[in-house]
Amino acid sequence: MQENKRPKCPIIGADGNIFNIMGIASRTLKHSDMAEESKEMIERVTSSGSYDEALGIIMEYVEPCSEAEMYDESEDFGMEMS
Repeated sequence: MQENKRPKCPIIGADGNIFNIMGIASRTLKHSDMAEESKEMIERVTSSGSYDEALGIIMEYVEPCSEAEMYDESEDFGMEMS
């Protein structure tokens, strides 16, 4: 997967349960018109052997950020459109 195609995903500061993180990443991918990548990611994560491996797989698909960073980015984007 190409580095520059990873959408920002608000998993920093989220509940660290791997299924929660996977769900947030999956929704982010689907909202970015990357449903196939979401499905692939879920399959890989659920068949991984450890938490660290699962987290590494998720990071291949999304760029981690905080909710505040997502909010700031959308606010900046809105101002550019004015």
